[in-house]
Amino acid sequence: METELPLKPVDAVELNPTHHFRWEEPQRAHVLLYPEGIVKLNETAAAIIEAATGAPSIADAVAALAARYERADLEPKIIAFLEDARAKGWIRVKS
Repeated sequence: METELPLKPVDAVELNPTHHFRWEEPQRAHVLLYPEGIVKLNETAAAIIEAATGAPSIADAVAALAARYERADLEPKIIAFLEDARAKGWIRVKS
């Protein structure tokens, strides 16, 4: 089995095609829907997924989130979260 390379700021990520990211009013939260179930996301996780999958690169998502939250130290935390999301199969690197 080939090991995936660590995510880099220049990488672009997208949702796994079997997953859907959306707001669920009954949950009063953003969720990831997939064939086996549902994941309720907290506000931070939802913001990262939305920014990262909508940006041309992780670096662009980090910049947008840094401006939104007025923080400059977010890159390591965002990349760590995205690595976890990728390991869980929520996202993948765009090819």
